[in-house]
Amino acid sequence: MTDPIDRARPDPKLLELLVCPLTKTPLTYDREHNELVSKAARLAFPIRDGIPIMLASEARELD
Repeated sequence: MTDPIDRARPDPKLLELLVCPLTKTPLTYDREHNELVSKAARLAFPIRDGIPIMLASEARELD
């Protein structure tokens, strides 16, 4: 049986392809918050059920 946490994590190969929708720069995965972080845009995009939500309106602003 698959661990529910594993199902929530995005596929590493997918993460290599994704870039910030605003700046087109690479994203980093924040495992603790389960988010993709754009340092250039200072935004964190949530991952829900293993699917990155790449909408600026859904992103959290970083300090």
